[in-house]
Amino acid sequence: MSALRPAVRLLKYGGIRAGLNAIALSRAASLFPAAAGRGLIFTLHHVLPQKETGKFTPNAILSVTPEFLETAIVTARQAGLTPVHLHDLPALLADPSDKRKFIAFTLDDGYRDNAEFAAPVFRRHGVPHTIFITAGFVERSRSLWWETAEALTRKASSFRFNFGGGPETVDAGTTARKYAAFERLASFIQATDEDDAVRRVESAALSNGIDPVEIIDDLVMDAAELRHLAEDDPLVHFGAHTLTHVNLRRVDDARLQSEIEGSADAVEKYVGCRPRSFSYPYGWSSAVGEREAAAAADAGFAAAVTTQPGVLGPAGIARPTMLPRISLNGLYQKKRYLEALISGLPFRFI
Repeated sequence: MSALRPAVRLLKYGGIRAGLNAIALSRAASLFPAAAGRGLIFTLHHVLPQKETGKFTPNAILSVTPEFLETAIVTARQAGLTPVHLHDLPALLADPSDKRKFIAFTLDDGYRDNAEFAAPVFRRHGVPHTIFITAGFVERSRSLWWETAEALTRKASSFRFNFGGGPETVDAGTTARKYAAFERLASFIQATDEDDAVRRVESAALSNGIDPVEIIDDLVMDAAELRHLAEDDPLVHFGAHTLTHVNLRRVDDARLQSEIEGSADAVEKYVGCRPRSFSYPYGWSSAVGEREAAAAADAGFAAAVTTQPGVLGPAGIARPTMLPRISLNGLYQKKRYLEALISGLPFRFI
């Protein structure tokens, strides 16, 4: 059954693409302007030039090109959206005299390409943005398990792994089986103790000549780079993204507080400014709920973001630590898809 997952993935993404095309081509947005709400928040991760990656790209959704980021900025402005800092949104939305619609750009995990490729685009257009920082990534004490899992399944034709029933051999000999192996690892991370699961992925990688720390060193900014960007770029704000990028809904109250407040302390140490916004790791409904939103509010954040899709509206005023975001997905890098997303119509059907 797991070997069918790549086909299911293609069907899913093809269906989304068809839906966005239908909305864009129908011009339905002009018939339902209220669907756009008061604007939206975009989620990004990597911003990188297009490169040839082959058939196996399980993390492709996390990467967009600088050209597409520029298209997103221009398209948002053409739609009448005003770019603002994420942490300013709650006050702006709550002001009855301000009728503008807004766009906020956010980037999760602190990748080095955010400074190298995204920041120049934002500067060129004068657009404020927020980069969310995970302390464990900066300090190289927590691995990017999804990047490690991709490197492992790409390199190995098979590998040994213990999913809880004892060591077994995982077949990764074809592209389809590599996708199945990657998704099995991802499902394992989400279904069991995350700290232990991440360690198991790291161990399997090391056994196959892959160093998870080298992956972080290659991809994520360190403390010195963060400080330099903070001093060099007045348009960037740094938000908190926990200490270890753990699913907060699956930890106890003490660790929840430590992950949130400790990450705020770490960001302040790195860049010299207290973060005013927070991003929940993963951000799905199974990763953030009322307890987590209350903890973010108690920690003093003006805004906190999920990855649950939607546009800004009255709920954003009532619950500023449960704001929705819309992913700028690497598989949908066309202006018409942006126009469909900005219309808000796709989220009427979710």
